[in-house]
Amino acid sequence: MSKSLTLRAAVGAALIATATLFALQPAPALAQAASEPAAAEPAPAAAPAAEPTAAPAPMSPVIEKTEVHNPFGLAGMWAASDQVKRATLVILAIMSVWSWYVLFVKFFETRNMLKSGREGIETFWKANSVKAGVGALKEGSALHYIASQGVKAADHHEGTMVEAIDKHTWIGMSIERAVGSVQSRLSDGMSLLATVGSTAPFVGLFGTTWGIYNALVEIGLSGQASIDRVAGPVGAALILTAVGLAVAVPAVMGYNWMVRRNKTVLDETRAFSGDLLNVLLSGKR
Repeated sequence: MSKSLTLRAAVGAALIATATLFALQPAPALAQAASEPAAAEPAPAAAPAAEPTAAPAPMSPVIEKTEVHNPFGLAGMWAASDQVKRATLVILAIMSVWSWYVLFVKFFETRNMLKSGREGIETFWKANSVKAGVGALKEGSALHYIASQGVKAADHHEGTMVEAIDKHTWIGMSIERAVGSVQSRLSDGMSLLATVGSTAPFVGLFGTTWGIYNALVEIGLSGQASIDRVAGPVGAALILTAVGLAVAVPAVMGYNWMVRRNKTVLDETRAFSGDLLNVLLSGKR
């Protein structure tokens, strides 16, 4: 019994001594390395700053142009029109050409008359006599015609059958007839402008009415009254009204403008004829 206790005590003492020996020895290298703080790794070098680059220009959107065929435009209306609407368009075109022709002709005519009249008045009154002044005037001008008629009336008053008529009355009537001829010449073509200006809108309206009537008849026969079938033919018919207005407006404006120019020419002509009458009555020819 005592021997077994002694043996157990010896084994326990040996174990305690062994544990104490291991505790006193230094820790292994791996454990020591793990226990030490890890060395800081060198920070990576900073990347060089990128140079600023210009922003790319914004791309403009590419728009593709597509041609849309309008079957109810002027060309489409002409192709689909009957003889009445085509004749209306032709009449309006002729009226427009006539009115523009009259406007250009009357403009140059009145310009020449104003220019020759102002130059002729200065030349006429610088002459020594009425006959010399008539010879200095431009041949074919309004002033030349009036002055020559006045001189002719004064020369043929004495010693003829008209001698019984008062000289003032006779020469005055001759000069007034010459002024009337000039006025009649100025009024040439004015009636055409007035006619075109007053009738062109109604001609176009007639074509529009005819076109709308035919369009409504066709829509009624087809039995489809949708907006796409009504708007197209009716809109194409309304083009004739627009054409009529485009013909009438220049004619009316040109007529009013030419009336003012003709009045200016006549005022200068009448002033010259009055002075000429007084000179002829004084006996200086």
